[in-house]
Amino acid sequence: MNESATAAPSRPAPNFRGRLALVFLFPLLLHLAGLGTLPLIDRDEPRFAEATREMRAGGDWLVPHFNNHYRFDKPPLTYWAQALMCRVFGESERAVRLPSVLASALTSLLLYLWGRRVAGEAVGVWAALIFATALQVVVHSKLAVADSLLVLAVTLGAWAGWEMGRRVTEENAARRRGFALLFTAALALGFLAKGPIGWLPFGMIAAVRVRRGRGTPGWGAACGLLAVAAGLVAVWGVPALLSTHGEYWREGIGKHVIARGLTTFEGHGGGGVALYLVLLPFYFLTVFLSFFPWSLWLPWLARRAWADRGDDLTAYLLGGIAVVFGLFTFYKTRLPHYTLPAFPLLALLLAREWHRAARPIRPFRRAVLGVTAFAALAAGLAFPIVRQYSPAPQLLAQVGGALRPEMEFAAVDYDEPSLVWYFRTRVNGFCAAMPPAELPAFMAQPGPRFCILPADTAGRLFAAPPAGCRWAGEFSGFNVVNARFVHVRLLLKEH
Repeated sequence: MNESATAAPSRPAPNFRGRLALVFLFPLLLHLAGLGTLPLIDRDEPRFAEATREMRAGGDWLVPHFNNHYRFDKPPLTYWAQALMCRVFGESERAVRLPSVLASALTSLLLYLWGRRVAGEAVGVWAALIFATALQVVVHSKLAVADSLLVLAVTLGAWAGWEMGRRVTEENAARRRGFALLFTAALALGFLAKGPIGWLPFGMIAAVRVRRGRGTPGWGAACGLLAVAAGLVAVWGVPALLSTHGEYWREGIGKHVIARGLTTFEGHGGGGVALYLVLLPFYFLTVFLSFFPWSLWLPWLARRAWADRGDDLTAYLLGGIAVVFGLFTFYKTRLPHYTLPAFPLLALLLAREWHRAARPIRPFRRAVLGVTAFAALAAGLAFPIVRQYSPAPQLLAQVGGALRPEMEFAAVDYDEPSLVWYFRTRVNGFCAAMPPAELPAFMAQPGPRFCILPADTAGRLFAAPPAGCRWAGEFSGFNVVNARFVHVRLLLKEH
């Protein structure tokens, strides 16, 4: 790869530490805002959070569980990181989201260091701030899910892979060994965060190999380091597979990786060949929202980058972006955040081209300030409103004083994972999902218990509360899982 394009400054700039603090602390504070105000939403946040709680309580650090059942959706890195935060700060919405906040802030820091190394201080700062303020990054940095950790690992691996592709000189030989270790660690951590997509940095080097042919610097080393990374993953993976009799592989890879690519999953992506073909440009359209406000310059960037594709760094970044968008374009399950691993590459490419074209800095500053103001308003105004309309935390607030640890509980016609996370802060048992016909027998059993169900289902089952039971709570709100308004009631038996 082009040696001159990666020449480092001879000595750190006088304000290097100040900029280092800026590119880490700014995204950290941006993503921390409202972290404990917004309730756990969507399907995945409460599942990750509850699986972390059960991992800590049960002591099984190999295989996650949700509601006392195996959860094979993701490898364990996110649960481990959340468990560490819960150990330090206690179990809370804020604690389980902290790994995502820290991962995004560290990604911005890596982009600054990478950009500074390849194109100078300004490009490093711009790349870091572009990434931190992209809309999908702002959203996912506040969620207790695996994506931000994956993006951090991919960014580290992409930078390390770029450095490994430089021509070996006496000056950079020791540095290359350090980046080789980082590349290996990034591949292992990326897989442990979200599976095979964590090996994207290897795919970027493979793309360079295809473009440049035999003799590509770093290609042989990358193949060997991939094998080492796979060995590190196996330290966790082999015991996990043995303890589940191979089920972790069949579910985690077979269902949640391969099947997602061949079929729609949980309703995302639609069905039928015709609709599949219509949705092929999905990510090339949604990127204009998910990468906003920086997507406003994507048409300009595409023209610049294509004209400059002979440059090694531009080609390397374009290759990584193409791998991500190409892979998920043909993936049948589609969600806008799937392309997040490409956002650091887009940010660095945009910052570099912006600088090379000597574009004015004023639009850049306006975009950063605009996103910051939007995030602050959302944290201060929108998040409390979302909480007011969230059924699980509001229902718990109504009845929490009447709940005791030994109680059993159930849910009927209302499948919301957040019920498990919130109500298990007061009770030790797990949530039993059951059909309506089984509820009367459940409530008639001896011992304290409660059930959460839609109000219309409650009206069909009971003209009046069963003997020894009472309606202890009722709430009308918005169920994010099903994207609809709900009216739920809580039937309580205290003795």
